[in-house]
Amino acid sequence: MPSPFPGMDPYLEGSIWSDVHQRLATEISIRLTLQLRPHYFARLAVQTVQDSTPQTEIGIMYPDVEILQRKSERPQSPTPALSGGVAIAEAAPISPALAVPLLDFEVRLVTVEIYDTENHQLITGIEILSPVNKREPGLTKYRQKRDRLAAAGVHLLEIDLLRRGQRPMLTPRVYTTPKLAGAHYLITLTRANAAQMEAWPVQLPEKLPVVAVPLRTSDRDISLDLGAVLTTIYDQAGYDLSLDYRQNPPAPSLDEKTEEWLKQWLAHAL
Repeated sequence: MPSPFPGMDPYLEGSIWSDVHQRLATEISIRLTLQLRPHYFARLAVQTVQDSTPQTEIGIMYPDVEILQRKSERPQSPTPALSGGVAIAEAAPISPALAVPLLDFEVRLVTVEIYDTENHQLITGIEILSPVNKREPGLTKYRQKRDRLAAAGVHLLEIDLLRRGQRPMLTPRVYTTPKLAGAHYLITLTRANAAQMEAWPVQLPEKLPVVAVPLRTSDRDISLDLGAVLTTIYDQAGYDLSLDYRQNPPAPSLDEKTEEWLKQWLAHAL
């Protein structure tokens, strides 16, 4: 069954997001390669990071933390021990403790990188944002990476298909632009040495856009159809088998107007 949504499926933002993220990167790389040959090629760069602040993701992307067991108290001697005929007072019994697993999650971040075939120089980076990129300390680390790419003259296409978290690319001017600040999803393109950013804001009822992927200035942009990418991975992975559209989508909650649209849309689509 295909996704019932015309664009981004908000139910993908939950516990299966890690799988969605990796499949998006793989499918983007495959599709772009068909347009890049013979002067460019696409590669996947994979980084595994520790999520040191996963609290806001418990119950959304990560499973609920459960108490595994109650540690039983050690058996105590019924009577005081004797030493040379003298009773020795025993220490008070240790109260039972709860054994709670530590919050220790690893996240695989996958980036699509485009290189030229002549010099193997990085030309364009395509980042698919994850929750760890959109809150501290990962937010600052990601912004530092963006700065390094900009200093190296690398184009950066950022794909944010998550409603929760803080968007790294939001500048004060962007915050005052309602279409950008209020978008459910946002795709942005920062070209090397450019003084402006190109943006594709997307609301939940809308289709995902076809966006530009820049190369060297001597070559024209190639296109990336994000809607087609999402449709392909949804079908390939069989995400409909993992999702319960009778429940509410993962947090954050939708505004009243969008929530009403979602209920009506699913009532007709399912």
